[in-house]
Amino acid sequence: MKFYITTPIYYVNGAPHIGHAYTTVAADVLARWKRLEGHEVFFLTGTDEHGQKVEKAAAAAGLDPQSFTDRVAAQFREMTAWMGASNDDFIRTTEPRHKRACAALWERLSERGEIYLGEYEGWYAVRDEAFYAESELLTGTDGARFAPTGAPVEWVGEPSFFFRLSAWQDRLLAFYDAHPDFIQPTSRRNEVVSFVSAGLTDLSISRTSFRWGVPVPGHPEHVMYVWLDALTNYITAAGYPEEAAPRWQFWPANLHLVGKDIIRFHAVYWPAFLMAAGLAPPRRVFANGWWTVEGEKMSKSLGNVIDPHDLVSRYGLDPVRYFLLREIPFGNDGSISHRAIITRMNVELANDLGNLAQRSLSLLARHCAAALPARSPPTEDDEALAAAAAALPSRVAGALDRVAFSEALEEVWKVIRAANAYIDHQAPWALRRTDPPRMAAVLRVLADALRFIATVLQPFMPASMARMLDQLGVPVDARDLAALAAPLPPGTALPAPEAVFPRFVEDAA
Repeated sequence: MKFYITTPIYYVNGAPHIGHAYTTVAADVLARWKRLEGHEVFFLTGTDEHGQKVEKAAAAAGLDPQSFTDRVAAQFREMTAWMGASNDDFIRTTEPRHKRACAALWERLSERGEIYLGEYEGWYAVRDEAFYAESELLTGTDGARFAPTGAPVEWVGEPSFFFRLSAWQDRLLAFYDAHPDFIQPTSRRNEVVSFVSAGLTDLSISRTSFRWGVPVPGHPEHVMYVWLDALTNYITAAGYPEEAAPRWQFWPANLHLVGKDIIRFHAVYWPAFLMAAGLAPPRRVFANGWWTVEGEKMSKSLGNVIDPHDLVSRYGLDPVRYFLLREIPFGNDGSISHRAIITRMNVELANDLGNLAQRSLSLLARHCAAALPARSPPTEDDEALAAAAAALPSRVAGALDRVAFSEALEEVWKVIRAANAYIDHQAPWALRRTDPPRMAAVLRVLADALRFIATVLQPFMPASMARMLDQLGVPVDARDLAALAAPLPPGTALPAPEAVFPRFVEDAA
């Protein structure tokens, strides 16, 4: 079964920050999980490189737009690799394949009567690359007008091609009704439905006042509206307009992960463009929240923008990945702090999971000849822990299908806490003297539980769980979910145990 997941393509008017890393890690976890389940996965990320905002940012940097976007796109590629993403493609909207796809989509819309030439006059926010109705604007104390996002707006008047968005109002509402899970979380769905219900006007989809964009076919004096250009990336990477391309089998995308500030573009404009072109819309759009820093919004002026590279350098990749998806329910806003990261590392990773693995593996190494014992007839306590561990794949799958990362991790931690209670109660270190066969049986139950735990945690913490599975003697080709049905044979050699999650100790300075 095929599964296609995307991040938003990140806008290159500035360097990547923790918000970009957050969505990338979330998409990566889902891609890795689907691979564990046996799906054929296509995971896409990339950069959005056109538009007036980029043109202005390039000028401010003293560079031409292409040189500027080359430089910043490289930073996003580095961020993607630095966060351990397993993406199958990285798309840039300045690539020839993308320009071809945009032109093909434009021509298809035009042929179907969905585009017409007119004159645009209205309020435009360069920062948002978005048009706003008069009713949406805010007025400052000095009389200046602002978008709902706080971005300044300017009155724009120029020739423009329009997309007949107004004709899609009722059809979009019918689509939302027929597909109640299309927009998530519910708060974002309600926001979009309210916006569309209030009435849609035709959308200006070309500009003549700047040049940095994809030229409109047959009208080179026009460049495409950046959001028509940007959204098309999802089908460009799937092979459009070559619908016989192998990757086209992945369309429609199963899930677009986006920031909540761009939900309107993905849940209103994008399905309308696609349906107007006779193409299937994506199956689901999920909007994540924003991170604040110590309770304050990230801002260059405040100097509190967090570079994900700095976090990973300080704490390690897997602990940062774990923290980002553990700390808050996906879709909510949350605050990031060094204290919160250290607490998660030391309490949950080092104490709960790390200590459980270290105790179990050390006892196996010392008292079971560094080999996996045979299974024994289980006690009621053994069966309870084994059943909880065996239920993890389905429980984690259910949570991840809802894009509920923190809930999935809590399901795993319930079993980790149960395993710690089990080892404390069974006290295999004492059984070594009084009942060695029972000690071996307890350690086998713990080893089996740790295998389930480490297997389902692989998407979240790939490198750390690979080390844990190595220490449990699990072959590299037996680490997907299906392999869990086959217990490891007794006598499996276990390498010397090493701490996977040492406690983080802050510098004395």
